[in-house]
Amino acid sequence: MVGAVELGTDGWIQNITGNLFNSEEGKYLFIWTSSIMFGLRFCAHFIETKLKLSPIGLLLVCAGLACLGLNLASGMQTFSMALVALGIYAVGKTFFWPTMLAVVGDRYPQTGAVAMSIMGGIGMLSAGLIGGPGLGYCKDRFAGEELKKASPALYEEYKAKEPSTFLNLASTEAYGLDGKKLGEANDKLGAIRKKIEAEKGDLSTALSKLEQNDKAIIEASTHGDRATLKADAYIPLTMAAIYLILLVYFQLIGGYKPVSIGTDSGK
Repeated sequence: MVGAVELGTDGWIQNITGNLFNSEEGKYLFIWTSSIMFGLRFCAHFIETKLKLSPIGLLLVCAGLACLGLNLASGMQTFSMALVALGIYAVGKTFFWPTMLAVVGDRYPQTGAVAMSIMGGIGMLSAGLIGGPGLGYCKDRFAGEELKKASPALYEEYKAKEPSTFLNLASTEAYGLDGKKLGEANDKLGAIRKKIEAEKGDLSTALSKLEQNDKAIIEASTHGDRATLKADAYIPLTMAAIYLILLVYFQLIGGYKPVSIGTDSGK
């Protein structure tokens, strides 16, 4: 889940920011989120010792923030809202990967680097085999359903030739949008946006200048991006529930404590 939500999600947020904001604003958003993560990753020791938040408690808080950030990101319209939404999401995902590995090192020191490597490998595999393809499937399903609801005739014209499936299950088949036609519509939108940028105009008017069919397919695609992020928010929500169970478990055995090699237990 950590691999899917941290590595698989970033591309979808970039899709939305690319549709809503110009390249300059996109760079600022990237610098903003990267700076938050870079700075906060030096603060884990302070959080644990001064704020008295255990690694499991930190993961629980981060999962809640990631869920909130993804929900806000799915509806962002303005640059200021993007700063808030992506800032919250960046804070949430900052400690996921390193803290999960730290917990493995704390509780299973006898495994050395082997368990950490296994955990990292599982995370990368889940991002590549489940997280990324799963988000792609959601995007296809949501975008296709939105266009079909808006215009069934246009959907038949613009739907992909081959259906998307999740985990190769035939029961999950869903038709997304034709990538070539969507790309052509995005190219037209990009040309309009560049012209508006050169004239120092309002980019929010760019979509209205497209032909009706191109506008409909891009709106359906954007809806698919947003709905995918909202569905993706259920991953950190599930993680939060798991971390809460772990937190209760450790409280029942006397609190979270690192295990030292040579002791009988970590209680």
